[in-house]
Amino acid sequence: MKTEKVSELTTNRLSIYLRCLNELAASGAETVSSQAMADQFNLNSAQIRKDLAYFGEFGVRGVGYYVEDLSRHLRKILGLTERRRVAIVGLGNLGTALANYQGFDYDSFEIVALFDDDPAKIGRKTRSGLEIQSDQNIGEVIRSECIEIVIIAVPATAAERVLEEVTEAGVRAVLNFAPIHLNPRPGVKVNNVDLTILLESLSYFLANPSDEAVNVHHREFLRHDASANGAGG
Repeated sequence: MKTEKVSELTTNRLSIYLRCLNELAASGAETVSSQAMADQFNLNSAQIRKDLAYFGEFGVRGVGYYVEDLSRHLRKILGLTERRRVAIVGLGNLGTALANYQGFDYDSFEIVALFDDDPAKIGRKTRSGLEIQSDQNIGEVIRSECIEIVIIAVPATAAERVLEEVTEAGVRAVLNFAPIHLNPRPGVKVNNVDLTILLESLSYFLANPSDEAVNVHHREFLRHDASANGAGG
């Protein structure tokens, strides 16, 4: 594996490849070429080969990739070989929906704690059986439960405070749904999810419905120009 910093676009694409491999495995496929995977899932075969070559030699000449082996390698690269313990702060409509969401990879991510500052919610349980705790216990619970990832789903006015509290408790990975861009301290990774920006992007392509524009938008993430992002792009 190369030592240069890997771009986030590359790691995001690895996640997409892993989902494709999971689908192939479920269908009974044992091997797949980069071109066949690209054709089936509307990807870019050259980009697949470039991204995978960044981490090692996984293909076999005349065969392609062994689906299970490549899937196992990607899970290791993405840090999915161990379960990540997750907490959600803010159990409004969005936080509650996330707490009850059944689409997480339960082999890799486990929601183990829920927090809110509303006395009317504290003590209630979600459909999954987790009890909502007071946000005054955030630091203590994060340490005792060895929580590595926190999802923030609080109002914008509270988001910075929550970020500070969870990072003080040792959390280094945060997914932020609050409608504010959070800037973490060094050594902490925050992914900001701005639903308004995503909706406005969709609105733009509805207002400009040329086939070319739609197709470019659909493939932009996967076919990003590698030259703009260094060797890992």
